[in-house]
Amino acid sequence: MKTKPRVVVGLSGGVDSSVAAKLLLDQGYEVIGMFMKNWHDETVTISNECPWMEDSTDAMLVAEKLGIPFQAIDLSEEYRERIVDYMFSEYEAGRTPNPDILCNREIKFDIFLKAAQKLKADFVATGHYCQKGEIEVDGKPVYQLLAGADPNKDQSYFLCQLSQEQLAKALFPIGHLQKPQVREIAKAADLITADKKDSQGLCFIGKVRLPEFLQQQLKPKKGQIIQIPEHLEVYQTLQIPAGIEPSDWDDAILDAVSLPIHYSVNQGKVLGEHNGAHYFTVGQRKGLQVGGTGKPLFVIATDTKENVIYTGLGEEHPGLNRFGLFVKKDEIHWIREDLALKPGESAEYVGRIRYRQPLSKATLMMRENGLYVIFENAQKGIASGQFVAWYQGEECIGSGTIF
Repeated sequence: MKTKPRVVVGLSGGVDSSVAAKLLLDQGYEVIGMFMKNWHDETVTISNECPWMEDSTDAMLVAEKLGIPFQAIDLSEEYRERIVDYMFSEYEAGRTPNPDILCNREIKFDIFLKAAQKLKADFVATGHYCQKGEIEVDGKPVYQLLAGADPNKDQSYFLCQLSQEQLAKALFPIGHLQKPQVREIAKAADLITADKKDSQGLCFIGKVRLPEFLQQQLKPKKGQIIQIPEHLEVYQTLQIPAGIEPSDWDDAILDAVSLPIHYSVNQGKVLGEHNGAHYFTVGQRKGLQVGGTGKPLFVIATDTKENVIYTGLGEEHPGLNRFGLFVKKDEIHWIREDLALKPGESAEYVGRIRYRQPLSKATLMMRENGLYVIFENAQKGIASGQFVAWYQGEECIGSGTIF
């Protein structure tokens, strides 16, 4: 008969998940370590950055040191179907995916969770820098996704697509700690990962050469780089109307401020050539290989059908800095389902469109067709396919895929 709650920890071979396992043991859980292998193709990973064999060995040695059972699970087929194929199709459509957010929703807290439940686990745990709260609403438990205590490492944005069902089974043992404290705990426990540097790149793949990765399916194709002037007539409609609160804007203003702008080649001048519009994203500065412009050049839009990249000169270009964005109805996700807005309702939150970005005041307005998010300050490089997440203080309330 089982007495202790059983938890399966996703041991990645890094210091954070190692310490997560150690802390759970200290708290009296029955702990099982599990390493996820999500990738086989070594040709596009930058060797020595995050080789999975080394990570798997480190994870096994940590489990051995802690005296916990260990097993590896191969999820590469599911990862390719749910994450890699999604990435290819998004880039091909000229959108910018966030595979880390999808990896958490689809792999770690879905397929991995189901594998853990086959081992009769009560919970799964990861080394994420975020925290979980629990409150009662209408007599039922409601789980909260809270920011990590270390503001430099807060990873709640990466978990912004989790559901109540997933949060109910999730534990984040290091979320209340600062990164230096995590390393100190690892050193005191003599864990092999104590001084191991943090991995970069795609979750559980490692650092990937993105152009080579994309070229596996998306072939290079020459196209034009067009520079769009900053005094285009369309930009006049993007200004925030003076003296009117966002919640009082009509749909025409909301659409003008929030929907992507469609440019045409005859609106600007040709600066050079690129190797494929699907390799670029809005807000990108590097890789254009165009010199002599004085100010830095930024991608402000991509057209993968016509294979054209539209660029703007300087960080203040109105095509680069937008106040609003739109999330289609079926792409809206409320972690706090009890706070979901109904059509016609609006609410004030703070939001971000990328990891580690400072939170910015935003008005959320729900309409029949979806959600408009209007920021108090213009946001640089709002890209279709990325995720916007909105917060109330430290709590992530919901998220959505940017249209």
